[in-house]
Formats: sequence, C-alpha cells, structure tokens
Amino acid sequence: MHPPQADIHPPIEFISHPLIKPNSIEKRLYQLSLAGCAIGESTLIVLPTGLGKTIIALLAIARRLQQYQGKVIILSPTKPLVEQHATFLKTVMNLPPEEIIVLTGSISPQKRSSMVKDAKIIVSTPQVIENDLRAGRIDLSDIVHITFDEAHRAVGNYAYVYIAQQYQLQCKDPLILGITASPGSNSDKIEEVCSNLFVSKVQVRTETDPDVKPYIHYRELEWRHIKVPVEIGGLKRSMELVLENRMHQLAELGFVDPARKYLNKREMLDLQAQLQGRLSRGPDQRIYKAISLVAELFKVGHAIEIVGTQGPEALAKYFDRLEHEASSRSGSKASRRLMDDVNMRHAIYSLKEMDISHPKLEAVKEIVSDQLLKNPESRVIVFTNYRDTSELVTDKLKEVDNIRPVRFVGQASKYKDTGLTQKQQVDILNEFKSGKYNTLVATSVAEEGLDIPATDLVLFFEPVPSEIRSIQRKGRTGRKHAGKVVVLVARGTKDEAYYWSSRRKENAMNDKMRQFKAPALSSTGGKPDINFTEDDRVVEHNEYVGHNESIEDIEDIKYVEDAPDTSAITTPQKQLLDYSSSQIQIYVDRREIRSGVAQALEAAGDKVIYSTLNVGDYIISDKVAIERKTDMDLLDSIIDKNRNLFRQLSDLAKAYDRPVLIIEGDNLYTGRQIHPNAIKGVLSSIATDFGIPIINSKDEVDTAAFIHIMAKREQEDKKRSISLHGSKTSMTLKEQQEYIVSAISNIGPTTAIKLLRHFGSVENIISADIEGLLEVDSIGPKTAQYIIEVVKTEYKG
Repeated sequence: MHPPQADIHPPIEFISHPLIKPNSIEKRLYQLSLAGCAIGESTLIVLPTGLGKTIIALLAIARRLQQYQGKVIILSPTKPLVEQHATFLKTVMNLPPEEIIVLTGSISPQKRSSMVKDAKIIVSTPQVIENDLRAGRIDLSDIVHITFDEAHRAVGNYAYVYIAQQYQLQCKDPLILGITASPGSNSDKIEEVCSNLFVSKVQVRTETDPDVKPYIHYRELEWRHIKVPVEIGGLKRSMELVLENRMHQLAELGFVDPARKYLNKREMLDLQAQLQGRLSRGPDQRIYKAISLVAELFKVGHAIEIVGTQGPEALAKYFDRLEHEASSRSGSKASRRLMDDVNMRHAIYSLKEMDISHPKLEAVKEIVSDQLLKNPESRVIVFTNYRDTSELVTDKLKEVDNIRPVRFVGQASKYKDTGLTQKQQVDILNEFKSGKYNTLVATSVAEEGLDIPATDLVLFFEPVPSEIRSIQRKGRTGRKHAGKVVVLVARGTKDEAYYWSSRRKENAMNDKMRQFKAPALSSTGGKPDINFTEDDRVVEHNEYVGHNESIEDIEDIKYVEDAPDTSAITTPQKQLLDYSSSQIQIYVDRREIRSGVAQALEAAGDKVIYSTLNVGDYIISDKVAIERKTDMDLLDSIIDKNRNLFRQLSDLAKAYDRPVLIIEGDNLYTGRQIHPNAIKGVLSSIATDFGIPIINSKDEVDTAAFIHIMAKREQEDKKRSISLHGSKTSMTLKEQQEYIVSAISNIGPTTAIKLLRHFGSVENIISADIEGLLEVDSIGPKTAQYIIEVVKTEYKG
C-alpha cells in the first residue's frame, strides 16, 4: 500500500464567519456537517485523531455565541491541552484576547472569579470548574455551550460528570458537545458517557468515509517482535520459583487448587476480594496470611513482567523501591518477606552481576536514529508504560549524536523520581515543536490530544492492552503528512498478550462505531444545517458528500427511511438523584470538596456550603459535627503517629456536644498489616475515652445518606441551627521539634525523642556527623548515613 498522492486533496477554501478570522480555518464539509448537528442538540462526536475535532467545537461555539448572549466553556483534562486550545482560539477568533481566558489550579480562586466576569470563552481543566462550582464561586446559568474534550473520560466520579449535571440544573438552554477519537469498545461504556453528558445524539466519522478520506494521511504500522536474551530468562526462573512457593502455601491453606501453577491478575484480584469478604466476618490468621501471600504474588508477578518487557535496568529500579519499602518503618510484611526470600535474593544478586540491556533499548536507538538520518527535521515520540523505562530510553538515546531526546512524564513524584510541573510540561512541548528537542520520550501523559503536527514517527516501547490508549498514541502521527507507527513486542512475555488484547479491542471498537455510524443529514435534505457566512445566509453545498448506508437497529432505536434524524443514536437522559423534598444545610470542609460524599449530598438537594472548618469535616447543627475517615485514612493514622488522630478527635469532642466519627469502607481489618487487636484498641479508645460514637459506612454514597439523615433530624425534627465553632490545638514547641526530626524517613517518634535527648536540639542533630549519630541507641550506619544525606545534600528543586 502506498501513501495517497497529495493532488487528490480538494482545493482549499476557508470558513467565513464574523467571529472567525478570514483565511484561518479550512472549509471541510464533514466538519461543517458535524458542527451543524452539534448546534442542534447535545451531541457526542467520534472522529479519528488529527481530523479537527477542535475545529468542530470552534464552529459550534462561534454559532452559539453569535445567536445568544453568554459565555462558553471548553474543558480539557490537562493543562498542556488547555493551553493548546486557548492559544488556538486566540489565533483564529475575532475576539479580544482578554476575553479568552485560561483557568487552572495555579490561579487563586479569587482571581479566577474576577477573570470569569469579563470572559466570553473559558478554557479550563475540569477539576477547577468543579471546585469553583462546589464552592459557589461560579454558576453555569449564563453558559450557552460547553465542550467536553476527550469525552470518553466522562465516567465514574470524573469531574466531567458533576459539571454536566450542574449545567443541566442551572442553565435554561444547555448545549453540550463531547468530542473524542476513542470512546471505547464496550457498549455500556459508550452509553454511560452519553448518559453522563446528557447527549441525545452520537455522530461518528471513520477514516473510510468518503468526505473524510481525502484528508487522511498514510500511516504505516509495524509490529516488531524482539527476542529476549536467555539471561533474562534465568532471572525470570528465580522469581517463578517464588511464585510457585507462594501458590503452594495458598494451596496448603485451602484457598487455591493445588493443581494451579499460577493466577492471572484478574484471578488474584478476585481471590483478594473473596479473602477480604471472609475476613469481614471475623479475624482469622489463615486469611491474614493468605492476603499477604496474594500481595506477594502481585509484586513478584509485576517484577517478572518488568524484566521481560522492560529489561534488567528497569527491574533494578523496581527492586530498589521494594528494598526501600521493606526497610521503612511503614513497609508491608509482604515486601519484607520477599526481600528475605532466598530465590528473590538470588535474583537480586544475579541482576547486579548481569551486564546486559534489554534489546528493545538498542532497537529504539536504531529506529529513531534511522528516522532522523532520513529526515533530520523529523519529530519522534517514544511511548513507554513505565516512568523508569522513560528515563532509561532517554539516557540511551542521548548516546546518539543526531538524537536530542527529552523526557515527558506526569506531575506526581515518587521515590527517587521527581515529576514535572504543568509549566515544565508546557515548556517541553514548545521546545519539542520548535526543534530544540527532536524526540519526546513520554508516558501516558502525552497520549491525549496534544497538537504536535510534525510528528513523523510514533514508537511504542511495548503494546498497551487498552484500545483507547492505543488509538490515542497512534494518533500522534499522520496528522499533517504521512507517518509511521512501530510497536515493539518482546517474545514470550506479557507484551504478546497485550498485543492480541489491543488488536481485539480496537477491532471491537471499530465494529461498534460502524453500528453507531449513520448519515449525518439534517432537515435541510442532506446538507449541513449550519451557517458560517458574513451576512448570516445559509450556504448551499451542492457537492456535499454524504453516506448512503442505513443505520442498523440499536437498542430501541429503529431506522425510519427518509427520517431527518437517522444520523444519531438517541440516549436516555440521566436522572439526577433526589431523596429529599426540603433543603438541608450542611457545612463541609474545603478539603472534602472533591469527595463523592459532598457530590451525593448535593445530588440529594442539600445545600452544601464549603468552608475552612477548624474541626470536623461536616457540621450539621450547633451540637453535631462529623469527622469522616476512610478505612485507609484511619489505618494510616494508626501507623503514622504524626497524623495525631487522637488530638483531632479531642478537638472535635471539645468543640461540639455530640461529635460523630464515620469510618467508610470495608477494608479496616485488611487494608494494612495491623493486628486486629490494635485496631480494636484504637476504636475502643475513641468510643470510651472520647465518648465519640462510631458509624461504619459502606462507601461515599452510604456516608452521605447517614449525614443527610442526621442533618434532617437535627434541623427539621430538633429545629437546631448550624454554628461553626472550635479550634485546632496547636503543637507545643516540644511536639514541633519531635515532628521535624521524625519527618525524616526511617525515623519514628521514639527514635526522634532519643535523638533530641542525646543532642539537645534540632540544630545539633542537623550538625552532627556520622560518628555522633551512631552514639544514639537504635541509630545504625544505614540510618545515620541517610540522615546526613537528607540534611546536608544540596537542594535541587
């Protein structure tokens, strides 16, 4: 197959509209058609990457702003995408630049509120809009259009879902546009997205559609299979012996069939859930042991996957983290047992003696170098599933003179790996576009929506089992000209399973989209029902290219010949929750603003007022305040004495006559390796020493139901008003000194006290040398060296 010739593309015409700058947007009939559907009713548009989904949003926005007085919102999942959309709109729209604003979490809430007042177009991350909505800083009554970019994210508790709900409630004439290249292969997922966004139509275009095909650029796809060295097979065998041992122990305990040699991830998750369910009936040492064994299976299985698909260097980084976890005070027993296992120690020793790299690294270097030799102006993206691997690949590519690589990862930081700030991400992308770097080595953070039109090669270090992520990655090339995609597959590893999974899911999604695909016709008899002319007259597109196939029956939607709406799939409108006829007022601490509890209370019709509470998380009257802890929060509070759970509850009990503690979740006795008696001791102390009743709830919705019922009793039955009072107890000087020292990893409260008693002050501890630190009981050479490293190493933030 050869790339299509450039001369088959139709002559370029440009969109004409008062709000769009002349000669800035190419006129494409499929975009006009889809935009015409989008201005008629709320619509989900599915269009392959690189075909101008943002332009369709622009056309709908321009028409909506021309028709109505109001503002529009464009939501995108990441700050780089937000910045990209805002730059594009400022470039092509006939609006003062100050009327197109960017809202992100780096801007203070007060400044965001003032910025919104004078804006016409608000481009934002969804979390910012959600937070401002919950806090009452903005409302959506004057928003005439919202675009949800990467709309496939509108599932579960993602911010898109809440924003769409509030938009339906607050706006008299809401209009929503969802845009995505990859809605997923599962019908339930697609229906959930449609329901959550309140869209009534789904419009689909594929690369084979006649009106789209002229704009498709050839994209070569190569699956390159890599042979794994025998030395790596030896490492795997050592760890497989650990798996066999743990499976044997589980079989002896009666939790797995003795004939089973291994469990896949799904089976391990199912077993884990069964064990936790059995433990909820009462403590059982056999079950505790089995849960820990399953945790070891997960860790060893992950190590085997890493060495096979990523290589020895990546495994060394993972082992380093495991050893760090095993030696830390809060480390799990599973990590400690693994690090003490003779076969694991043998694997670690063999790894240190090994002097080979995964052949994928050489393959990446060869493929990228070859591309840049052929075309020095090329841009290349290398995708890796793991951040460790992204570092290894970047270092490997730096060995080649013509490759200028840069690492592009997310914001989160972990042990020995600092993430990138949003500003750093934006700067790197700009430098990649400008040519300072010609190769971007990225994790999943670069998969969605980034407009890097000159990318000639996309290289997968490994396949991904998700069809959405695979399509998003491939879509980074072939946008403006022909491109190439290469996927590396390590033979005999999880890569091969992911290879087949990805291909199966992509085929399933394409089949599903063909079912959804229908003629994008309107009441104008097959012409786009949209006007983008200077004098507001309808343009007749006599050469409009449409589709002739009819829609298949889907759910309860039947095809009616010649009906105007056969281009869409109608979806049922999502019903908002409502289990209260009168409005209850509940003060909620701002730190709970993103919790599902607050969302459920709002959905119930309660008036949620966000405030910075001195004590408690939820205040429902002048007498009752509620502290909410998830099961993991409570367990972490037991392990980490610095979190001072008892001081928190003491403040609550002093401030309110009737304090309540809600513990949310089912994993209180399984979430951490803590003896049940220790947990029961803490609960007993809370109930007897502080006089605080404890309520167990199943999940966030269950917690909200308890809070709602209690608030209703207090405010309606007892006629009590809400009063905020109480304050946190400040740390004493002694406690602050102990807190500072115990903040150093591996230094617990007891050791901190010993250090302070020995040296007399925090300053003297910081100034001490290794010999002085070793004089303190329980401080060994490793801990002493770590203290020196923390307090005396130059800060490089």
